Amino acid sequence: MARMAAVRDTYSGDAVVTTPERLITMLYDRLARDLVGAEAAIERVDRDVANSLLVHAQEIVFELLSSLDVSTWEGAADLARLYAWMLRKMVEANVEQDAIKVRHVRSLVEPLGEAWHAAANEVATSAFGHAV
Repeated sequence: MARMAAVRDTYSGDAVVTTPERLITMLYDRLARDLVGAEAAIERVDRDVANSLLVHAQEIVFELLSSLDVSTWEGAADLARLYAWMLRKMVEANVEQDAIKVRHVRSLVEPLGEAWHAAANEVATSAFGHAV
């Protein structure tokens, strides 16, 4: 939670304001983008770019994991285990420069991101009477 407070402090002067559910969708969107870029960088043997993108992707997953409240819903513990697995696979992919491992993580991230987008739209629809 201290990490989230530090992030909030860093960006507290920014003009962008969003809901928690939209923040999660933004994180998933960036995570997927990082994984696509890392996979491409590995395939073109650009280790520096792959490393940078995979480290950033790991930071996003760590943030998602650290902000997950496992006491809120019964599926949270399973999601936490999935996040931990993703972190391990991204570290392995980075060390081994293995695009297949990146692709495997991405194959899980993309449907999760779509699910979060659907949930965020439902919340917005119920709150405002229409999707935002």
